[in-house]
Amino acid sequence: MLYVLRPALVLFGALSVLCGLLYPLAVTGVAQAVFAEQANGSLVRREGVVIGSRLIGQSFTQPGYFWGRPSATAPLPANGAGSGGSNQGPLNPALHEAVKARIAALRAHDPGNTAPVPADLVTASASGLDPEISLAAARYQAPRVARARRLDPARMEALVARHAQHPWLGVFGEPRVNVLALNLALDMEKAGETLHTR
Repeated sequence: MLYVLRPALVLFGALSVLCGLLYPLAVTGVAQAVFAEQANGSLVRREGVVIGSRLIGQSFTQPGYFWGRPSATAPLPANGAGSGGSNQGPLNPALHEAVKARIAALRAHDPGNTAPVPADLVTASASGLDPEISLAAARYQAPRVARARRLDPARMEALVARHAQHPWLGVFGEPRVNVLALNLALDMEKAGETLHTR
């Protein structure tokens, strides 16, 4: 019996050390050496204090900030500990009602804006934590934010354009903007404003 068990136990121990210890340590070491910022969560700091991550959306609600995608996480929007979507299909009446309510809220905060509302401003993502919005969604909100901050609309458009991320290699992905980075840049544009979330 020992003759049969010994090779199995040796192989089990060797693979446990290799796959459960050495490999994770090697991957972690390489990640920390080559991609330290990304490996540590792409954290955003302001005056030495962590205020968010470039990878996790935050809930902005004030008119003077760009708003991210709606979030269906519970109990709060953009809850990193409760990532998940609403799981409502396109034929679900509850989804139609939610979208109508979100469109109404956007129109109420910017009644003069008659442009079509971009889909990502009224539909929640599967994770509920999207940190980015489409370039169209940022441009849709730019007039409202410019008015709230008393900034020249052309200056606001230039700020959005500066923070636009374009498709990788010009093909993969869509033009987009990181909401937290854009809002932090807004605070830099007009001193005396503070970053408010939730």
